Amino acid sequence: MRSYGQYCSVAKALDVVGDRWTLLIVRELLSRGPCRYTDLRSGLPGIATNLLADRLRELEAAGLVEREDAPPPIATTLFRLTERGAGLAPVIDALGRWGVPLMRDHRAEDAFRGQWLRLPVRMFLADHEPDRPASSIQIHAGDQSVVIDADAGRVSLRLGADPDADATVTGTPPRILALLSGGLGLADAEEQGLRVAGSREAVLRVLPRTGNAAGDSVPAEGNAS
Repeated sequence: MRSYGQYCSVAKALDVVGDRWTLLIVRELLSRGPCRYTDLRSGLPGIATNLLADRLRELEAAGLVEREDAPPPIATTLFRLTERGAGLAPVIDALGRWGVPLMRDHRAEDAFRGQWLRLPVRMFLADHEPDRPASSIQIHAGDQSVVIDADAGRVSLRLGADPDADATVTGTPPRILALLSGGLGLADAEEQGLRVAGSREAVLRVLPRTGNAAGDSVPAEGNAS
């Protein structure tokens, strides 16, 4: 690991986390929690397996990542963030928010993973009807599935599918992001090809109630200025 050789906290931090892929590894561990090497690699399309191994060793040496043995029947090694590593969550959040306007640049070949919706869910969604019974929305974005839960004023995301969800929303990742961020209303999203099955009320319960400030929401495909 190379050093900038500067007595500055920004430079010192970048000495540790400034290498390519490092912060994306942190993003995955924040999104998924402790996970296996193979799961971690699946969330980092494009990374070479030897480079991932190198970066994990560097993060371990820096005290940001540690290994733990999963209990049976999994019985494998899991990687998890230490308290120091988890302290990077506000950095990842700030980078994610800063990068929202850049999401208008969508290429068909861009990879997408369902857990990457965790940040937009945290940034943009809220339970506007906390007194109602818990509800859930299954999201199909491309070939990825996640579930958004609203319960007692809290909105959260879990990986995988849920056939018992109150509603299912299906569409391309850019349109899903535009909907979740308030860049596209539900009716407009449906006109542009987004499909909603089940309870529309469950979907509207968590969506932004007012448009976000310019540049703070993801524009729909073809809507970028």
